[in-house]
Amino acid sequence: MPTLQITEIFYSLQGETRTSGFPTVFIRLTGCPLRCHYCDTEYAFTGGKTLELAEIIATVKQYQAKYITVTGGEPLAQKECLTLLTMLCDLDYDVSLETSGAISLNGIDTRVCTVMDIKTPASGEADKNLWINLKQLKPNDQIKFVICDQDDYHWMKTIVDVHDLYRRCEILVSPSFGEIDHRQLAEWILEDKLPFRYQLQLHKLLWDDEPGR
Repeated sequence: MPTLQITEIFYSLQGETRTSGFPTVFIRLTGCPLRCHYCDTEYAFTGGKTLELAEIIATVKQYQAKYITVTGGEPLAQKECLTLLTMLCDLDYDVSLETSGAISLNGIDTRVCTVMDIKTPASGEADKNLWINLKQLKPNDQIKFVICDQDDYHWMKTIVDVHDLYRRCEILVSPSFGEIDHRQLAEWILEDKLPFRYQLQLHKLLWDDEPGR
């Protein structure tokens, strides 16, 4: 049976995206090729436990939840992630995948909602953006920008215009937690009348970024 290296499987409220607030099972895979300076899951870079896909599914079932999020680290860094996504979809879960966008989206089950993070210059990893991935996005997918400063904000607007992202899928914008004033970012979006979904990380507001919450 195929296996994956898993950092944790836990049940919490979704803190971001269009399903924010819904009870969700999170499957966090180990490992990531990026090192964004604001990363809040560095503990998932290494370690973890090797689990068969059947074991992962059995653990997920215990929570009796509708929503499943496969995250990391960078989940697509492990090839069997694609198999897991399809297995979850076949069980009629509402499945989302959180990815950095630095690895090809080819092969992802079309039933999965892909949430792709476009790395801004201040993240320190903007050169890792795999722009060809934009062509793989479906209308039900989501693009996410984490904004660290005003330069990031202006860069984001340029990228959205150049790649015509408004018509590709929903766009999410978040402030880098503790790095930029969240009200200021909201005001910029309102002033520019941008049709974006502004989001704060609900899990950090509730549990102060406690792992596994």
